[in-house]
Amino acid sequence: MTGAAETAEGSQKGYTPKKGVPTPKRRDSQAELRRPLNAPQSRKEAYRQYRERRAREQQRTASKSGAPKGEERYFRPQDFGPARAYARDAVDSRRSLSEFFLYFSLVIIVALIAAPVEIQAAITYIAWPVMMVTIVVEGVFIARRVKKYTAEHFPNDDNLRGIGLYAAMRQLQIRRLRLPKPRVKPGEPIGTAAKG
Repeated sequence: MTGAAETAEGSQKGYTPKKGVPTPKRRDSQAELRRPLNAPQSRKEAYRQYRERRAREQQRTASKSGAPKGEERYFRPQDFGPARAYARDAVDSRRSLSEFFLYFSLVIIVALIAAPVEIQAAITYIAWPVMMVTIVVEGVFIARRVKKYTAEHFPNDDNLRGIGLYAAMRQLQIRRLRLPKPRVKPGEPIGTAAKG
């Protein structure tokens, strides 16, 4: 009776049974951590691991150099397909105030630090809200335009979900830093390749 009571009381207090093995010394556990995890067992295996590592490095290098050139095989998964190509071209073919958002933000931060109080108040209560409203309005406009066109012309494309947000976020990026690189210049008509 008392043994059962002690067992119940021990389980309530979080009793932990013995491990069955002694705790290792610190130097032993640290030595275990320092050993290489995938040490090759033979020269042949070491050479195979070396070749695999070199192949991964070459793939990364090719991806970094190919993506800015617009090579489709190096695109991210969200950049594939004719609908996404149209969305990028629709954004890149027109100038917008949103693409200057980062520049404008830097100017505002500097002005808020260095300008007189009157100018700081004007920036805080006029310039900043106007900029944010402009970004939202332009984003909604381009998103609706792209969603409508792609739903009509690319109904079977797998990448239609979120395409409006994709276009709006691309519009916020500085033109020179956009990836994949723009295929059309501002004012140019969108090519038939993107339209399908």
